[in-house]
Formats: sequence, C-alpha cells, structure tokens
Amino acid sequence: MTTFAELGLSPKLLKALEKTTMQTPTPIQSQAIPHIMRGADLMGLAQTGTGKTAAFGLPLLHRLLEIGHPPAPKRVRALILAPTRELVNQIAENFMVFTKGTAVKVTMVVGGASLFRQAERLSKGSDVLVATPGRLIDLIERGDVSLEDTGYLVLDEADHMLDMGFIHSLNKIAKHIPVKRQTLLFSATMPKDIEDLAATYLRNPIKVQVAPPGKPIEKIVQGVHYIPNGDKAKLLETYLKKHEGEQALVFGRTKHGSEKLYKLLLSWGFKAGSIHGNKSQNQRDKTLAEFREGKMQVLVATDVAARGIDIPGVRHVYNYDMPNVPENYVHRIGRTARAGAEGTAVAFCAPAEMSELQAVEKLLKKPIPIIGGAPWSASAVAADPKPAQRGGQRPSHAPRAQQGKPSQGKPMGAKPAAKAQPRPAAKPAAAAARPAAAPRRAEGGKLSRGPQRWTS
Repeated sequence: MTTFAELGLSPKLLKALEKTTMQTPTPIQSQAIPHIMRGADLMGLAQTGTGKTAAFGLPLLHRLLEIGHPPAPKRVRALILAPTRELVNQIAENFMVFTKGTAVKVTMVVGGASLFRQAERLSKGSDVLVATPGRLIDLIERGDVSLEDTGYLVLDEADHMLDMGFIHSLNKIAKHIPVKRQTLLFSATMPKDIEDLAATYLRNPIKVQVAPPGKPIEKIVQGVHYIPNGDKAKLLETYLKKHEGEQALVFGRTKHGSEKLYKLLLSWGFKAGSIHGNKSQNQRDKTLAEFREGKMQVLVATDVAARGIDIPGVRHVYNYDMPNVPENYVHRIGRTARAGAEGTAVAFCAPAEMSELQAVEKLLKKPIPIIGGAPWSASAVAADPKPAQRGGQRPSHAPRAQQGKPSQGKPMGAKPAAKAQPRPAAKPAAAAARPAAAPRRAEGGKLSRGPQRWTS
C-alpha cells in the first residue's frame, strides 16, 4: 500500500491527514491498518518513531466513525493505556488532529491533574479515552467512568508498562472491560513478559514486526565517549557549544542528579529545562511545550521522557548516565531522527558504567563506535564505585576531592574523641579512587578532539 486512500480509510480521516506531514503510510501503518480495520487482535512490534500511534489510531477511528451516534454518559468506546503522562499527551494530541471536523470525542486522564475536572469531562461519555493506568483506576473506583461499553483496548508501549510495574493495574482494569472486544498491543521490544501478556489479553492475534526489537533507527549516528564521572558536565558543555541552535535531549539516571545538571547548564548560559518525577504535571507540560516550540536548547530528563516524546527538532541525544535497563537506550536515542530526519546519539561512559554499556552493546548485537577516550581497564572499573554506593544523589559534576569527606555533623550522643577514630579508614578508599582519576588528564587532552571529530 502506497497511500492512505488505498488502505480504505474514511474520507473524513483522509481529509484530516491532508493537513499533516503524513504523506504515505510507514511500514508499521501499511501492515497493521488492514488487520485492525477488519477487527483482528494485533500485536505490533516496532521501534519508537515509526508511526505506531497512527497505526492503531487511524483504523480505530475509522471503525468508531461508522457508529454514527454519541456515547452514553460516563461510557467509553475505546480505551488506550500508556505508561507515562507525556505519552498520553502525545497520543491524545495526535487523535485530536485525526478527528478534527468529526464528532468523535477524545478524552485523556493522567495523574497530577484535577480529578474533578477529568470526572466532569468523562460524565458526558467519550469515544476514545487515553489514560495512565493509575489515574483510570481512581476514576473507576469513584464511579466516574464505566468500561462496560468498551469494545476496543489498546496497550501502547506495553513493555514499558511492565517495566514500571503496571501489570496488576492492567489486570484490575481488564476486569471492567467486556471479554468480547478488539485488543491491540504495541511494543518496541519483545521480552517473554510481553509474550505472556499477549497470551492473556489477545485472541489469535496477528503479529506485525517491522524492525528487530532493540534495533535503533538507522539514521541515528551513535558514539560512546569514555569519560570519568566528574568530567562529564564539562564534556557535555563542549558538545552543546558545538551545535548551538540545535536542540538536544540529555538523559540522567536520577531525578536529583538531573535537576542539578539542569541548574548547572542554566548557570553556564544555556537555555535549558528539566522533566522528571519530582515535577508536577503542569511543570512538565509547560517545559515540554517550550522545548517543542524551540524556546530552549537543552532538555534534561530521566527515563520518564524516553518514550513517546515526539519532538522533530531534537537533533542530539546524550546519555549523560548510562541506563540501567539496556532497552531504555534504544528508546532514549529514538527521540532523535524523527520523521525521517537525521540525528546523533552520544553515550558518556564512566568506569562504573562499563557493565551497562556492555549490556547495551549485547542488545544491539554490535559495539558502539568510540569517539573519545578508551575502554576502561578492570582496575579502573574496580576503583570506581557504582552510583548506588555513592548514594546516587551526588551530582556528577561535583569535584572528586569531595568524595569520602566525613560529615560535619555529629551523631547524637556520640563522643567526638572516641568516634573520630574510624575516619582514617576513609583514606584508603579516597586513595584508591585516585588511580581511576589519574587518566583524567590524559583523557582531558581528548575532550575537544572528540566533539570536533563528531561534528565535522
């Protein structure tokens, strides 16, 4: 199929598509849409950025348009579940575009927003409800919404929902949906848990796969830079200055560390923002809106933003901290090279992150090209503690000399003279850290060459 018209979509949907940049169906769309339109359960496997939302959204809306009358109060005809607020927002925005000029009602509910207002919107019924599992359960238990008339269930980014522990929530929600329904499951990866989930929720599903699980988009140019943890911030600054005017996403491991890095970038004069679990929904929405509009150059985020954020202007992704889950690497770098554009992805690897990098390369089935530094030796890895051993909250740009410093506070009831004895024990640890830091000067000589070679 080379056009959307050939897929047999409603003229109203085709008219809406004319006002978008979507000219021809992507592989996942051309393969999935015909099966969904004839009512089959479907399991779609495709990497992020390949058009999965339209792959399930367009045929679903085509079937809803055929009904011809509004939904009953508090009733929902089609339910789409997604793991994060950002992904729910993106799906709902796409559906708003597809349904412009039609009578189809699209509603979204997420945590962190007014429960009362969401209940009020649902009171009039909805053709399509896009929701995060937790907030939907709140509304069901309050009696604000009924899924008795729900004939369509979509599980988007199903692997991420399982990673986030939503399996019990999914089971609870499924009890409220009729057994006779059409179920669609979309995922970027296919671990055994997803196979089990599909066996539970889908009936004789059609399997559509357009790219091997874990395979990044080919247009993304990847690279890894081996760098001590304490030097990462300055290296990031070097890279960002190399492509002023182009947007970048920077991924950190912790909420606290990402916020610290964001504030550091602000102090260095970058137009930056941050999103993570400690931000309210309004703060996250505002930051994403400004980033999408090009009002900021850099967005620092935890993995809450690794899925579903579709911002075509992102040209660069930096894995400031390597992800703990290797599949998240694929989702992170998938935030660039959207809609056929090109992009770059750079991973910063400290000695303590060698195992994470190796896990990513095992998933990719090939090594990531080295663009700076050299792989860490076993002794360097042994001398560098894992983030958890550092408490996970020390900003990575803090001077290493601060590591191992004794606290200035005194324990209650402790005798200063007696309790000061263990302090010398910290010296060997600090001394052990120095050999790992020793190569820093040697690597420091390569900092400027790495980015220059990358951007040339």
